[in-house]
Order: sequence, then structure tokens, then C-alpha cells
Amino acid sequence: MRNGIFIGERYMCNGIFILDKPIGISSNHALQKVKRLLRAKKAGHSGTLDPLATGMLPIFLGKSTKLTSRLLDADKTYAVTMQLGVRTNTADREGEVIATRDVPYFSVADINSAFNHFRGTISQIPSMFSALKHCGVPLYEYARKGITIDRPERTITIYELKIISFKNNHVDFTVRCSKGTYVRTLVDDVGEKLGCGAHVTQLRRLSVGQFLENQMMTMEQLIALTKENNFCVSQVLLKEVREV
Repeated sequence: MRNGIFIGERYMCNGIFILDKPIGISSNHALQKVKRLLRAKKAGHSGTLDPLATGMLPIFLGKSTKLTSRLLDADKTYAVTMQLGVRTNTADREGEVIATRDVPYFSVADINSAFNHFRGTISQIPSMFSALKHCGVPLYEYARKGITIDRPERTITIYELKIISFKNNHVDFTVRCSKGTYVRTLVDDVGEKLGCGAHVTQLRRLSVGQFLENQMMTMEQLIALTKENNFCVSQVLLKEVREV
């Protein structure tokens, strides 16, 4: 079956669409929108992004949906902005402020020294504001009710932490990490290591496994293409099933 064959009201899409997810919508919302635009029969995504996060969301269409689990184990790269001096209950800007502290003078070397404690294979306790489930219920549902559940530590690997800039208590950095890494938790832990607290203000996923940033397409680009009379689904599908 080739990509882009139109049957009735739906395309027989078999491939992967690499979406640049916009801020403010859930991964499932983005998935459903792409599915409608491409009139696909089946669709699934690999690796949930919070509404706050932007960037790479691989969407599997048609026969490719059976391959979704392969990317769940893939390494990922993120661009992150971390604000020092403020800690929130969700470890990002959308959470409730639970502590504010003065930020002492830090050099880039000081920040890098703190990062050194998190490079390599480490243990991490997932946030209560995560989608991990306890007795079939996402942890964030318990957290919203003020209930704390014991979470076992998870072994993860931070392959690379690279500082891009440091100005006005904001640190821009990139992180390449293994599956199961919670970037918000990483930032919260770094903030505690520095002694001033920290939270995520911006989060963007740049890569998932073999897929790179320049392969992404925005929702606006997809909408514009689907409005063209000569649009063909194969224009936006990165790979056919047999090539994955």
C-alpha cells in the first residue's frame, strides 16, 4: 500500500508525520487535528508533550501505528529555559509557587558544576504532576487533590547537558537524555543543588531517536498544504512502513 491513496472519505496513510507541536495544546489534541487534516483511518503518537512544551511529536499513521512503541525507548533532546530563584509545585511556570529564594552570584562555571552532578547514569523520582499511573489513575490527578503517592526511583541517563546562555537568572541549555527522563524534575533537582530553587519556563523537544529538528512541520504548514488542490499525503509523510 502506497502513501496517500484516497479511498472514500479517508486516505490510506502509512507513514510517520513529524509534527512541530505548538504551545498550549495537549499531544492528543494535536494528534486528532493531524488525523483529521490527513483524513487518516488510524493514528497514534510516540512520547507525550505537556501543553507547555513545543517541538517534536512523531505521529504514526495507518500501518505505522504498530511501530509507535519503538520510539518510546528512543533517546530525546530538549532545549530548556530554567529560571532560578523560584520553585513551583509542578516544576514549571504553570504551577503554584511554593518557594522564592534569593539567587546568589553564579558564574557559568558554577551552573556547569551543578550540572556535573546530573550527567551520566542517575536516579530520578518522577514528579507527582506526571502522567505515570498509580492504580490506573495518573499521578497528577492525585496531586491536584493534595494526595502524595510514593514513587520509586527510576534509573535514567543524561548523555549531555550543554549551557547555551545564562542571563538575569535564566539558564538556556540543551539536554540529551534516555527514555523516562522528566526534564521538569531535572530542573527542580538542579535548582535544589544550587540552593536557590528553579523551574522550567520554556521546553522544546528537538529530536526523538533518529528524527531531527529539520524534519518537523508546523500545524500551519500542514494546514496550508492540505488546502492546495494538488496536495498529496506523501508530501508530508516522512517514511513508509517498509522503510522504518
